[in-house]
Amino acid sequence: MQISEIFHSLQGEGADIGRPTSFIRTAGCNLRCEWCDTKYAWDDGEETSVEEVIDKVKGFDCRRVCITGGEPLLQEDLIELVDSLLPDHEISVETNGSMDISKLVERDLKVSMDHKTPSSCMEERMKKENLDLLRERDQLKFVISDEEDYEFSKQILEKHEISSDIIFQAEEDGNLKDLAEHVLEDELDVRVLPQLHKIIWGDERRV
Repeated sequence: MQISEIFHSLQGEGADIGRPTSFIRTAGCNLRCEWCDTKYAWDDGEETSVEEVIDKVKGFDCRRVCITGGEPLLQEDLIELVDSLLPDHEISVETNGSMDISKLVERDLKVSMDHKTPSSCMEERMKKENLDLLRERDQLKFVISDEEDYEFSKQILEKHEISSDIIFQAEEDGNLKDLAEHVLEDELDVRVLPQLHKIIWGDERRV
């Protein structure tokens, strides 16, 4: 499988924000979001066997593992990797919402799925059938950059009955207050979150 990097850090996004986590970042992505902060993972990474990936992850002595990208579902060996890690690790898989997640939701893991908003310029690429597959243990994330993104995300929630956690993530820390105030005013049952790793490290490290 193509791997961009494997590292240990704090989870910067979603319901597990702030928890020490080992990250497996796969290389290659089928989307080109305008505000993507991991564009270095769009291109080919290093060919790495499932066994090599597992050996590196075990070196961190951390049960919590996040498989991210790029887009992990592009990797033919993803399910083999997940099944190899699952007996001893707590797994989350971050996916961009454009590919079928049915094999993931069959497994004892957390799916962290994006639904791209208009500011990404990728909202038309979303596989809406995935919304009905999400379970209570999973999470659905909207990255909110402006008013249009916010209204778009609200409409998705109005049209679909979502079972999972719902995350409204500010695309920039500067619009976090406005986002929080909108959510409170509209009485939405969502989590409003920043990107923690940007607050802590800024551009000092790629996480």
